[in-house]
Amino acid sequence: MSAVVPLHRRSGPSRPTAGPAAPEPLWREAVGTELREERADRGERLVDVAARAGVSVQYLSEVERGLKEPSSEVLAAVAGALDLTVAELAGRASSRLARAVAAPGGAVRLAA
Repeated sequence: MSAVVPLHRRSGPSRPTAGPAAPEPLWREAVGTELREERADRGERLVDVAARAGVSVQYLSEVERGLKEPSSEVLAAVAGALDLTVAELAGRASSRLARAVAAPGGAVRLAA
């Protein structure tokens, strides 16, 4: 009962076993990247989106760079400021993480 059994990944075409593993993407990084790309695609400035969402420019910048883990309320406000729902944002971030896992050596870690 006291033995710790390591979890081994299955090997296969999408999960190579040789070579160094790439850094695992975090959920907050995927969400931030999606927010930043949406804002950039719309040609909007940080200051404008932050004002509509009711957050500081500095905080939004940190969220976009994956440095801060925003609350669900902040995510809803920022997503809404970009005319997105939280579900749309989560779906996009999830797809980004799935692509990272499918890449050779990719994996996902969810930060708590």
